[in-house]
Amino acid sequence: MPSESQNIRRAILSNWHETLSKYGNLFSSDSISGSSPPSVFVGSHNYPKVFVGPMLPPIHGDTSLLDIPEKWKGKSLEEIVNFRLNLVRGIQKISIDQTEGRYIENLQELTMSSKPTDTDMVFSKPTSSNIALDGESAPFGPVGEIASAKFSGTTSIKSIEKTFYDRDLKAEEAVLSLYNSGIEISKIQKCFSIGMLGKKRKLVPTKWSITATDDIISKSLVSEILDYSLIDSCRVFSYEHLGNIFTIVLFPHRWVYEMIEVWHSDDVLIFGSDFEDARGIDHPPAIAGAYFAAKLGVLEYLHKMKIQAGVVVLREIRPEYVIPVGVWQIREGIREAMNQNPEITAIFDDAILLASNRTSISKFEWLSHGNILKLMRQKTLVDYF
Repeated sequence: MPSESQNIRRAILSNWHETLSKYGNLFSSDSISGSSPPSVFVGSHNYPKVFVGPMLPPIHGDTSLLDIPEKWKGKSLEEIVNFRLNLVRGIQKISIDQTEGRYIENLQELTMSSKPTDTDMVFSKPTSSNIALDGESAPFGPVGEIASAKFSGTTSIKSIEKTFYDRDLKAEEAVLSLYNSGIEISKIQKCFSIGMLGKKRKLVPTKWSITATDDIISKSLVSEILDYSLIDSCRVFSYEHLGNIFTIVLFPHRWVYEMIEVWHSDDVLIFGSDFEDARGIDHPPAIAGAYFAAKLGVLEYLHKMKIQAGVVVLREIRPEYVIPVGVWQIREGIREAMNQNPEITAIFDDAILLASNRTSISKFEWLSHGNILKLMRQKTLVDYF
């Protein structure tokens, strides 16, 4: 008998096949016309010569919702996957240091646009309907090699345009400038990816730009919160969406951070974790981009409240999370958790118990797969004064 997760996956893929039937002429055609949300994608295969191009659905109008994860709160996994699978990705192979030329300049103008952009693409052969899933970035639908592309009606966002033309800014400074001016992180990631930021510009695969953007902003926020006063009690936050349960514990301590994940794989639990102290992390995290996405969501709260704390993030990935939709959902899940009213307790052990009780995993299992107790036992300079 099929499990609930198998039934969910089948339902999603069934709707995708209905879309294939509905737009059958598109997927056997050598062209597409529609409004890009706007959206661009840079692949990582065959790096440093990568596949680069726009994404658009076979419809015109306001398609912006298809590529703004910050506005997907309350949407079901099925809705989000179907948003994405309707995006057709055009590609051309480009060297990562080729950030000039009409094709790339068109894509940069598209990325700067404040509204969906009418786009026409002609392919060298019919598109492939294979579904692309990498776990870091949101999925997308058919892929076709571009023979020609035409873009019209772009309207630049002024803060992005200004940053784009400022070649004296380092990439990190440009990212922070856009973030501080209120540009959505998903938009900043696209600018980073398509070679619009920094002194020595290059194309960056989309999944790498996502992690890099989260990391750059997080480092800046950490440098500020280290000057804030410690909280005086533990706070426990929680939120659940898209088959993911997040619980976050803040406790009185100089900045330390750990994220522990657990996946349900049939009847087996698979754990992953990584951590840092005030010196940061000096290696690629074992849990990849999830680590930085969750970290940023918590740091935004600490920065807003002007407080400093130690942090433990627990993420339970339930069986119903059958199709990965990207690490954006971790960042947005943590952000939403931090918007909830926390439970307050004076004792760390009680806080971890409260957090664990929001999941199906015991406190002992969480702690035995992490390092937070060891981190808390480490002395800091404060202990010597």
